[in-house]
This record gives sequence, C-alpha cells and structure tokens, in this order.
Amino acid sequence: MNAIEIKNANQKFQCLLFGHKLTLKRKITNHFEEYECQVCHLEMTNDDKGRKTYLTSKLREVNETLFHLHLKRHQHSA
Repeated sequence: MNAIEIKNANQKFQCLLFGHKLTLKRKITNHFEEYECQVCHLEMTNDDKGRKTYLTSKLREVNETLFHLHLKRHQHSA
C-alpha cells in the first residue's frame, strides 16, 4: 500500500467507526438534497422515503431531472 491508499483506508475506517460527517452539497428540491462526507468524500442523497442512500449514477440522473423540472416550474410560476 502506498501513502494515498493508507490515507483512504484510514478515512473509511474513521467513518465506519464514528459515522459520516455529511454536509449539504446541493439542494435539488425542497425535499431532495445531495450530501458529501467531509472525511471520506462519499456522496449521498435522499431516497423517496427521506432516508440517506448512496448517490449512484442512476440517482444522480434522477436528481438532475428533478432539479430541472423544479427550476422550470418555479420560473414559470413567478
């Protein structure tokens, strides 16, 4: 293992032990947000029930679509 791999393993272990330190990365709508862990840089989002889940490429596309629909709806009503 090189120094970078050791650092990444240490960060993941720290999150496993103490939990992720999530910060808001992007607000999609009033109910959906994207988060990023400050320690291990894991990205998460809300699922349809409001729980945090890993941000996969499919969920990223869904969030992007929701964001644009929400933006159009609020620009049209203003």
